[in-house]
Amino acid sequence: MYECGTCDFEFRYREDCDAHMDEYDHWVECDTCTRQFRNARSCEQHMDALDHWAPVFECETCTRTFSSQDAANRHMNAKYHWQPTVPCETCSQLFYTEEAANQHMAVKGHYENYCAECDRTFKNENCLRQHLNSRIHRGTDLMCPFCNAGFVTASGVTHHIESGSCPNASKWNRDTIHRMVNRLDPKGIITNKQIEWRNEQNTRYYATDRAFNGTNWECYLCGKGFASMAALNAHLNSPVHKEKIYHCLNKRGCGKEFVSLAALFNHLESESCGYVRFGEVQNVHRRLNDAIMNRKMITSL
Repeated sequence: MYECGTCDFEFRYREDCDAHMDEYDHWVECDTCTRQFRNARSCEQHMDALDHWAPVFECETCTRTFSSQDAANRHMNAKYHWQPTVPCETCSQLFYTEEAANQHMAVKGHYENYCAECDRTFKNENCLRQHLNSRIHRGTDLMCPFCNAGFVTASGVTHHIESGSCPNASKWNRDTIHRMVNRLDPKGIITNKQIEWRNEQNTRYYATDRAFNGTNWECYLCGKGFASMAALNAHLNSPVHKEKIYHCLNKRGCGKEFVSLAALFNHLESESCGYVRFGEVQNVHRRLNDAIMNRKMITSL
């Protein structure tokens, strides 16, 4: 007996079976090429041998498969079987919409750069860190030792004194502080050793008319332009072009040098070289301030 490869019909003669399969299109076809077979087993052997199986497109949620991506998409649209694709910024949960993800992150405080105390989000980690290290969260507990003005950071209070802004420390400035620190730092923990120290604090530089290049007032040292001669003079007498007299505590791993003590503290507070965390910088400042005010040798910071 000869069986139809698709239905349950049986025939005594092969010719009758073939005629039936031709008439009803009951031949088993390969998924890829035009070959036809009398039964499914022969067809499967052919597709196994030549890798002629048709690609299968799966539903993202259930076990159904489809012969085309379009068919799979229509099914998932009809059944709402799409997988959620919008991630939470912190945990592993996924959501179907940005709105749902944002609602979850707002309720759970799961924004990647999020201050829970202020209920604020920030565009990147650096902005969040600056916010957390600001006056809002840190307060102003670093006091000027001369006028008791409060500052958020070690760099702030140091700049206050180095720049001569403190009303009770008119004789203190970048140069006097450096001379003192240099004497108290024989090991060169933060100061660069120099053959001869040149007092730059009382030296003033003034631009001439030759500094005007037709467009702006140009610094002959760095080429930067300024809108007025006064602005150029302020630039020339700022610490920008002065000698780098301090270095990072992380001398081997970083090696950056600075023209002022405030600039050194600002570098440490930025955590850019990873030597100390922001909070520890304030402790470094307190230890250094204690050494300066009490004329103690700096053995470590």
